[in-house]
Amino acid sequence: TPPMPIEPPIRRVQAEDPVYAASPAHGGSGLGALEGRDGRVLLLGALGIGARVEADRQALRGFYEEGTGEWFVGYGEEETVFARYADLLREHLGWRSVGPPPRVWCSWYSYYQAISEEVLLRILNDLRGFPFDVFQIDDGWQLDVGDWAPNARFPSGMEAIARRIDAAGFLPGLWLAPFLVRPSSRLCRERPEWLLRNAQGQPVVAGFNWGGVTYALDVTHPDVSSWLVDLFRQVRGWGYRYLKLDFLYAGALPGVRHRVSAREVAYRNALAAVREAVPDAYILACGAPILASLGIADALRVGPDSAPFWGETDDRDDRSRPAALNALRTTLHRLWLLPLVHVDPDVVYFRSRDTQLTPRQRALLQDLALITGYKGTSDPPAWLDQAEREALRHFLQWTPRVRRLGRCRFELDDREEDFSEIVATL
Repeated sequence: TPPMPIEPPIRRVQAEDPVYAASPAHGGSGLGALEGRDGRVLLLGALGIGARVEADRQALRGFYEEGTGEWFVGYGEEETVFARYADLLREHLGWRSVGPPPRVWCSWYSYYQAISEEVLLRILNDLRGFPFDVFQIDDGWQLDVGDWAPNARFPSGMEAIARRIDAAGFLPGLWLAPFLVRPSSRLCRERPEWLLRNAQGQPVVAGFNWGGVTYALDVTHPDVSSWLVDLFRQVRGWGYRYLKLDFLYAGALPGVRHRVSAREVAYRNALAAVREAVPDAYILACGAPILASLGIADALRVGPDSAPFWGETDDRDDRSRPAALNALRTTLHRLWLLPLVHVDPDVVYFRSRDTQLTPRQRALLQDLALITGYKGTSDPPAWLDQAEREALRHFLQWTPRVRRLGRCRFELDDREEDFSEIVATL
């Protein structure tokens, strides 16, 4: 059965590589695997960037979009084959995940864009005594996507709130989408030559968010490169040392670039420039080409956004949409990345307020976060009852011994968690 194209088409650019979104072949970026009747796995994986793997029932075919590159071919037990591939990727692309992942409070999944300095400072005060490492401000602080300055809801400025976060004992964190612009932004109006364009000279649409289309920046343009470096030096100067960078795929979209470059090479070079500007910052890459981010990003969000609901039946043909089930499923299949990078499964929930998740569904998300070690939530303490607060505190403090028993089965200390039935229902 051929893959079903994601509908509506406007969703495809941010849910799938648009070059292959309507392809009749099953495929993936950089690697693919088939399971044989004996339970063993055939894996074909690129050891460079800009590759594609396509599959039928019995064979895998790989190619680099431009030029040639090295490949890994392995056949055997799934865990062994993927572990060997990860070892080789570390040699070829590098890795940065040193030390344990952070414990993060993030504003997005409670307040979304309705944040303000007043609201965040109130939550910051309520979080005293909870063992978080990072307090991260998400989307909603900026003037516009592309105009990375504080809006009127942050009258004291971003440096002042970073100082307050630091004084409370947390690492200041900030969300940006550096490779995107909205048409309404001042940057888009004043620097149209910075936009990535298609063969007809039109701006490349990078998706539909914030009530309209977004455009991709041409990250090979020298002025864009300089602007990115200046932007991140400014953000670091404000005091933010944890950076959640979103919609990064925009840097690798197809288009006519100022400097001729393979698109994933263009993306990797741009991300490397950001890294050079903030060498001591922790970078969480979201919506990012995975292989092209290795060795530069400290952490990768490897699935769709989580959500305070499990999954809508009418979205089953688009498993990239925000839903707890979609986030869980995708993360489970990308745990092989753990030796290379911190794996962010997205936030977990403890609140019984403003959620459709059952206690069991919340527990599944929490256990997956314990398995990856990357613990995040957006639950404000004021939304939690006493038992939920204690459960959150225990979750943040507990580091279980994790042992993998099967593809979707794990032992956490002396307790087993089996995700097999959840994955099988998809």
